[in-house]
Amino acid sequence: MRILTVNVNTTSSMTESIAEAARAVAEPGVEVVGLTPTFGAPSCEGNMESYLAAVGVMDAVLAYDEPFDAVIQAGFGEHGREGLQELLEQPVVDITEAAAAMATFVGRSYSVVTTLDRTVPLIEDRLRLAGLMERCASVRASNTSVLDLETDERAAVQSIVDEAQRAAREDRAEVIVLGCGGMAALEREVREQCGVPVVDGVAAAVTVAQSLVRLGLTTSKSRTYARPLPKNLKGFPFGR
Repeated sequence: MRILTVNVNTTSSMTESIAEAARAVAEPGVEVVGLTPTFGAPSCEGNMESYLAAVGVMDAVLAYDEPFDAVIQAGFGEHGREGLQELLEQPVVDITEAAAAMATFVGRSYSVVTTLDRTVPLIEDRLRLAGLMERCASVRASNTSVLDLETDERAAVQSIVDEAQRAAREDRAEVIVLGCGGMAALEREVREQCGVPVVDGVAAAVTVAQSLVRLGLTTSKSRTYARPLPKNLKGFPFGR
């Protein structure tokens, strides 16, 4: 089995971190391939960058010329998962939805701890679209940028822990969801300091993707995710 983990930003070191976190939970015999878009923002922290990332992710997947069994879109609250589902029969798993869904199995309510406050509405919209907002106690911002996770990790981790503790104490969240692909591998430290289950989106998405492939489930082409109508798309996919 081969699973593509597609970073939504162009920071290649973050792509590798995401892929390593995915490999850590992948079953034996599962190959994880990390993909980085060839264009876009170094970090996605707003609607414009998210929409740009959606096109970059689709382009990166279309450019991959080897067989694969599933795709993970490794951006929290990002746009574009539906476009990939139209293009592919293979399962497409968004880390936002995978993490929130996984959280509902181990607690009555969950809170998401993400990066900047401006990304909160994007995450809320994605959860609402997925039908997962009802169980969400809160979406909290740690005021840590995506790139801070690489440049000042200790301070970033502490701000995430502080916000997670507030979510558990003030919002009565029974589970914490880490709301950024770049937070992969922080699950243990946050859990130890907060005392509640913590879900990392990348790990959750890998688990879901593997299960879908094992069950032989593919993306339905009945209506919503039917293949795009045949048209002459000027300039896309890029360079092909």
